Order: sequence, then structure tokens, then C-alpha cells
Amino acid sequence: MAPASILALRSAALKSFDFVREIHKRAFSNKFLLITNVSISLGLSTAGDLLEQHYEIYRGDIKEWDQRRTANMGISGMGVGAICHYWYKFLDSRMPGRTIGIVMKKIVLDQFICSPLYISAFFLTMGALEDKSLKETWQEMKDKAWKLYAAEWMVWPPAQFINFYCLPTRYRVVYDNVISLGYDVYTSQVKHND
Repeated sequence: MAPASILALRSAALKSFDFVREIHKRAFSNKFLLITNVSISLGLSTAGDLLEQHYEIYRGDIKEWDQRRTANMGISGMGVGAICHYWYKFLDSRMPGRTIGIVMKKIVLDQFICSPLYISAFFLTMGALEDKSLKETWQEMKDKAWKLYAAEWMVWPPAQFINFYCLPTRYRVVYDNVISLGYDVYTSQVKHND
């Protein structure tokens, strides 16, 4: 390859890198962080349901992809993304620092306060989107929420240790959503299978 071609490729790569860096800077700025967090939650909740439905199609449990179900899961993810955004900001403002003691307190509060809140918000949002009565939604919560809460105790304490100990506040929801992709698959399974 000619030196001019190599220089042109290098220049193009650097411009692409600068473009990505600028998008990252804006997306994770205080001005756009809520939009970023909600958008990521929407995308990964949608992806979790897509994965679960395609697995159900593969197993023969369902015949075809239910687009409304996926849309509803994505919308519920938006709500949980907003809750996470404000929860992490609140938690970090009330308990600044990354000592083991502070991290452990945050994990306990997250499990006892926010996990039930997230799960309740999920079922209430889904109930509203599915036109269920409050009584039907409450019954579904009683039947299924404990499965999600039990899974939360398996997944989130170790994941949140890394989140609270290693990451700055602005990256907490992104990290949460990456870990949550597998959990979202399970959430979709619990929600849509009796």
C-alpha cells in the first residue's frame, strides 16, 4: 500500500474515533444522561424480549414473534431506566465514596428498596400496556414477582458491588443494562409463561 493511502486511512480512522468520542462525551454529559439511560434501557429490554421470544419459537412454545409484547417490554424498560437514573444519583449524593462499608450499604438499600420498586414498576407498566385491571395486575405480581426478586438476589449483589465500587455514577445505568440483558430474558420468560 502506498504511504499516501496509509495516511488517508489513518486520518479517516482518527476522524471516526473523534466522532465516537464526541458522541460519548455528549451522551454521558449531565445534559443528556437521562435520555441516554432511558434509551439504553429501552434498547436492551427490547433485545432481552427478542432473545426470549426467538428461544420460545425455537423450542416450539410460540409460533411467531409478538411485536406488541416486545414493544411493551421495551416501554417498561424505559420506566425502569428512568427509575435507575434517579436512584443512582440519589444514592451517590447521599452516600458518596467507595469504601467497602459504603458499597455494602448501597447494595443492601438497592436490594431492599429499589429491587421491589423496579419489579413493581415493571408489572404495573406491563399491566397498563396490556389493558389489565388493577386486580389482574396485582394477582400477576403476587404469582410472579417473587421469582424475579429471588433472581435479583442471585444476580445483583455481586454485580452491584462492581457497579458501586468501580464505576462513576454516569456509567451505572449502562453497566446495569449490560448485566441486565440476561436478566431481561429471564424477566420476559417469567412474565409471559405460566
